[in-house]
Amino acid sequence: MKLGLGSYAYRWSIGIKDQHPDKPLDAFDLLDRASALGLQVVQYADNMPLDRYTPAQHEALYERAREKGLTLELGTQCFDAQEVDRYIGIGQRIGAKIMRVALDEADGHISVRDLAQQLLPRVQRARDAGMKIAIENHFNYPSPRMVELLTEVDDDHLGVCLDVANSICANEWPEDTVRLLAPWTINLHLKDYEITPDPYGVGFRIHGVPLGTGRAPIAWILAQLQHCPPDMSVILEHWLMLEGATLQDAIAKEQPWIEQTVAAAQVFVAGR
Repeated sequence: MKLGLGSYAYRWSIGIKDQHPDKPLDAFDLLDRASALGLQVVQYADNMPLDRYTPAQHEALYERAREKGLTLELGTQCFDAQEVDRYIGIGQRIGAKIMRVALDEADGHISVRDLAQQLLPRVQRARDAGMKIAIENHFNYPSPRMVELLTEVDDDHLGVCLDVANSICANEWPEDTVRLLAPWTINLHLKDYEITPDPYGVGFRIHGVPLGTGRAPIAWILAQLQHCPPDMSVILEHWLMLEGATLQDAIAKEQPWIEQTVAAAQVFVAGR
């Protein structure tokens, strides 16, 4: 398995919604961070949209990545046929083999058949461009519906970007999600989480922790993916929450968290 850096590992350093640092990281900065961490892949998600870069910048990004021995992947949020077409072209320029598309609640209002019909020509274009489309299980798109979609399209260039924790929000326990989606997995998002009871007994909260320190059954998850190709990319992320802290406080924690996560991931995938 090839360990990689996901852009959401630096969500606060990049900036998101109403939180923006004075000097946000850019796509080239992520290459430097990944290289310094000893990783092999960088996956740019929707928090660092590559369609805001010019074709010349895409080519420069590819060259910088090649010099550092890094493979690039890219991704979008929610299905938009025109955006997928645009990103296939970007993927060609940066040499991407994986394009991740995260499905969410809005996509759930499209029938499986209609979504499959929109996906089919994009999957063919991705095949022609030398890449696969990986559908990510996101917060509000249930995994059983994803299985219906994958079965309807029935193409080996459409698979799953398996996130090990997202689907808790869709009322699925991670083990159930993994069992359902493992057969189609072509890309993995690895993170960890903890469940902390409220001190007054008013329920509990689910929050992120560095990899290997929480409840995610990482070793078991990897065991369910033994059938996947040995060069499948494992993209490292984390759920470092703002939780009332300042943006600068959150940014200061990101690097130690990802360093700890990388060290744990290296142990988990050793020998695979």
